[in-house]
Amino acid sequence: MTTFHPNSLRSYSQEDVQQILQLAIARQVDDNDQEFSYQQIVEIATELQISPDILQQAERDWLGKQNEVEQRQAFNLYRQSKFKKRLGNYAIINIFFLGMNLISGGLSWSLYILLACGLAISLDIWNTFQTKGEDYEIAFQRWNRNHQIKQTINTVLNKWFKVFSP
Repeated sequence: MTTFHPNSLRSYSQEDVQQILQLAIARQVDDNDQEFSYQQIVEIATELQISPDILQQAERDWLGKQNEVEQRQAFNLYRQSKFKKRLGNYAIINIFFLGMNLISGGLSWSLYILLACGLAISLDIWNTFQTKGEDYEIAFQRWNRNHQIKQTINTVLNKWFKVFSP
């Protein structure tokens, strides 16, 4: 935490320094509406006495986090598209059963099916839009592993077809 004494030098913790610099950089970018080049980042790191090796490691870590964020976004979109398809299936099935029940003389048994499907849809909504927790992580890891396997297979097949195509 910040220690502030009116007649002495201010001192800041490492976390405070990071937050202050992050806000200052964000404010400067907002004021000038600019982006930083890699060379500017190197110059800033040099002024802060951060070695080039540590800067490269930090950039690799940041790129890894960005890649994971993009993968999670793709996974969430995949889950939502699957949910939309299932919701359409639920709607078609329920409309069919409601129509059959109306033709046969009223609404009775189809309401039970509608209620059961409503419960299933509620659980499906919960599972689709819940993005935290162990179940989400397990589903994400499984999807990510399958996604990587598919990409590897596609890459190998594309290289194979390029070699054997005229």
